[in-house]
Amino acid sequence: MELSQYLEVFIEESKENLQTCNEQLLELEKNPENLTIVNEIFRSAHTLKGMSATMGYEDLANLTHKMENVLDAIRNEKIKVTPEILDVVFKSVDDLEAMVFSIADGGDGKRDVTEVVTLLQAIEKGEYIQSASDEAAATIAPEIHTLSMKYEAFEQTVIQQSFEQGFRCFEITVSLRDDCLLKAARVYMVFEVLEKLGEVIKSFPTVDQLEEEQFDHSFVIAVVSKEDASDIEKSIRNVSEVEEVTLMELTSHHIHNNEVNGLEEKSGEVVVKEKEDTIPKEANSTSRQSNASSRTIRVNIERLDVLMNLFEELVIDRGRLEQISKDLNNPELNETVERMTRISGDLQSIILTMRMVPVETVFNRFPRMVRQLARDLNKKIELEIIGAETELDRTVIDEIGDPLVHLIRNALDHGIEMPEVRSKNGKPEQGTVKLKAFHSGNHVFIELEDDGAGINKQRVMEKAIQKGIVTEEVAQTLSDRQIYELILASGFSTADQISDISGRGVGLDVVKATIESLGGAITIDSSAGEGSLFSIQLPLTLSIISVMLVEIEDEKYAIPLSSIIETAIVKKGEIMNAHNQKVIDFRGKVVPLLFLEDVFEVPKDSKDEEFYSVVVVRKGEKMAGLVVDSFIGQQEIVLKSLGNYLNDVFAISGATILGDGQVALIVDCNALIK
Repeated sequence: MELSQYLEVFIEESKENLQTCNEQLLELEKNPENLTIVNEIFRSAHTLKGMSATMGYEDLANLTHKMENVLDAIRNEKIKVTPEILDVVFKSVDDLEAMVFSIADGGDGKRDVTEVVTLLQAIEKGEYIQSASDEAAATIAPEIHTLSMKYEAFEQTVIQQSFEQGFRCFEITVSLRDDCLLKAARVYMVFEVLEKLGEVIKSFPTVDQLEEEQFDHSFVIAVVSKEDASDIEKSIRNVSEVEEVTLMELTSHHIHNNEVNGLEEKSGEVVVKEKEDTIPKEANSTSRQSNASSRTIRVNIERLDVLMNLFEELVIDRGRLEQISKDLNNPELNETVERMTRISGDLQSIILTMRMVPVETVFNRFPRMVRQLARDLNKKIELEIIGAETELDRTVIDEIGDPLVHLIRNALDHGIEMPEVRSKNGKPEQGTVKLKAFHSGNHVFIELEDDGAGINKQRVMEKAIQKGIVTEEVAQTLSDRQIYELILASGFSTADQISDISGRGVGLDVVKATIESLGGAITIDSSAGEGSLFSIQLPLTLSIISVMLVEIEDEKYAIPLSSIIETAIVKKGEIMNAHNQKVIDFRGKVVPLLFLEDVFEVPKDSKDEEFYSVVVVRKGEKMAGLVVDSFIGQQEIVLKSLGNYLNDVFAISGATILGDGQVALIVDCNALIK
């Protein structure tokens, strides 16, 4: 069977199942007695194991199988859930994710998971003991005679038939010397010895893995033989480099109790039973109904990108047709173009909607991250997520993850206080971080709020002056919000000690740069002792935007509507000078003027203007008036990159082709406003 065609589906579904595992493990930590949650995790792990085995990714299937055994023991109440045990299960999920991402990147999905497998097996056997002196160190209790391997149906059948014919079955654990070279050769010699004494039924790791030396120094082999255990052991010990040999004889009891993958022995034969307790009948019927009525398909994102590019070309041609129609003034042509404009507008809306992805895809990774960081910092922190269903364009989603990671790490490390400090200040020991997303107009807002210590204004000002970010004179004129936003400056940090979590002074300036490169903005509000609020404003989409077209001499420029407050005609006499800067009084506020012909060095004829056309734009609380020659009007345009050679042109974020074939440069208002 050709499996490559299913690879993409396998990767996507594996990621979904692992995400479910992560989410439900966090829920299980809050409600350790709730076995319904364990069943949910078990289902996801079981599905992942089945898919991995089908696709031939044995390492992935084997590790999932080991994790599944632990989950099975938990739901059968043989193991009690503790944070330490969940740490090991989380580590397993991390390794599984690494394998899946390796496969997604074209790798083979192989990974050394000896350590986590050992811990999972110890948990399953009840041998996992957490050291009181060091929570991170785990010790393994003395050997208890339990099966090292699980046997599939046909293997159980072979073993059962061997018992009936007078054979004995042994599980043999062979350990090679630590300094053993050519391990695969020693394994081959052990197999050769055993095949003379009986028949090999199974090995762990698999034969292929043993041949490729994908094991530490020990491996397990199941053999059926009529020889004595002592003779078998002696024969193996004669192989050079073998350090230790342990034999355990299997009995019918072992096989009877080996219920893996729903196997159960009845009257001498092995049959498959469905584990009814994992999926209620109602859930099964609901699942079947939802599958039957499912009307969704998976589409490769590259196809959507191609569709978007084709539509962008259509938008450019639509603009050209509108221009020709206006010039010719033919009624029939006008009517046809108007109809085409309406239809293409609907098509644009559908295509943009198809590219929309819930921010949940980014938010999903944060609960797990917060749990781990809280444990590392010895803090009690709850992450509350609101509005995860809010949708953003995929290109924005791809970029926003890292800035949010920086902000969350900063909130946990610098914002939330230690439990004893919070108690002393009359706060609950557990701090709260809220991550919220919502739509407002043509923007999406993402807010990160914590109930921690807030930002120390005085300390921020002192550090900013010390590092030369602002002068003392300027610092005295700054508003509270402007002081808070100094922490976004490059190289700024108030941390007394550098930690692995934050405090290196290379985090928040990257956040600001990334958000502004997306056409967004970030603002900060804080209250000493009560907490901080970081608010990020992002455009819904980056590819097709609404702009105000303006003209400077013979050149056309596009200013994004998202940055514009309003347009105005200003008399020359209303322009004032302040600190060698021309300004105007705009609704009681002093707004500096920027002459775009000077900024972009447009060749101009000397002329004395009576009136100036001004576009008032905003970046956060700061405003500026952009002086242009004339307004052309509002239009939807396709934003195109200037390419690698022109990627650092000041205050220009891209270009577009207009209906008359001319190129208009798109003004980056964020770069213009200091």
